[in-house]
Amino acid sequence: MKRILVTGGAGFIGSAFVRWQLRRYPTTHVVALDKLTYSGNRDNLKDADPQRYTFIRGDVADPETVARALDGCDGVAHFAAESHVDRSLVGAADFIATNVSGVNTLLEQAVALGTKRVLLVSTDEVYGSIETGAFSEDAPLKPRNPYAASKAAGELFGAAFHASHNAPVLITRGSNTYGPFQYPEKVLPLFITNALDGLPMPLYGDGGNVRDWLFVDDHCSAIDLVLRKGTPGETYNIAGRNEKQNIEVARTLLQLLQAPESLIRHVRDRIGHDRRYAINDEKLRALGWRPKTRWEEGMAETVRWYQENEWWWRKIKSGAFKEYYARQYDHLLDG
Repeated sequence: MKRILVTGGAGFIGSAFVRWQLRRYPTTHVVALDKLTYSGNRDNLKDADPQRYTFIRGDVADPETVARALDGCDGVAHFAAESHVDRSLVGAADFIATNVSGVNTLLEQAVALGTKRVLLVSTDEVYGSIETGAFSEDAPLKPRNPYAASKAAGELFGAAFHASHNAPVLITRGSNTYGPFQYPEKVLPLFITNALDGLPMPLYGDGGNVRDWLFVDDHCSAIDLVLRKGTPGETYNIAGRNEKQNIEVARTLLQLLQAPESLIRHVRDRIGHDRRYAINDEKLRALGWRPKTRWEEGMAETVRWYQENEWWWRKIKSGAFKEYYARQYDHLLDG
């Protein structure tokens, strides 16, 4: 592919994918489209070669902007999304606008322009919770929060466009992703940056909720493989195979930071909090993919990055994030 569009290209995984493409494919030009809402950040692309990527600020739900961004692209990796469950529980309108209407707009323009590959990046949360075992790609979708519901709806639009317009749509469902440049409302960067300042880690409920953790570069390599070699109309799970209880994650971070366990503060559980996510990724592994980053290595690298890049996260946490954090957690911590 000579030219690729990455929507949400200034976000966490989107910007990592831009950097991945530029490192891996010296002749590929990347177009990064991002609305630059609260979690989109041009600093995430500060080290990207400006001669090899084009940045467009705009809304993925705007047809003219998407058509301009897609023009001349061989494929698109669609990361642009509202993605924080807590925010979706307060209000789902933005999630519907971006995660559903945005997907529809992207698909309409891709069909009109004849884009050869369209990959929709989704999440394991669309399956809902599972007590034992792991979900395969043909499991029914049972989202249990507005964020997951909006992602499932976007997926269904992709499947419908493939069936009705023969659009070359591929879907990936990734597990919990972590690494550098992740906006600090998410649990790992929130806990790391709080601990660095000696502030509490607000841990929902008993901390026994289980998530599978996937390092961001491994997620990018899987998406790249599916974009280039996956079969249109198919869905591929991307698992890290690192199932951990949230309390284990918090304790691992404290060990790496040499911080006291007293920083862990159990707070009232999130409403509708799914207990366990787990996905089977044998279908993807049959294409030849394997994650390269061991859990211990990825966690150490992530902690080290936040320790060495205070310039990045302090700007965020001293801005509008302070108001969000106070609204979301202060009353829980006081209790």
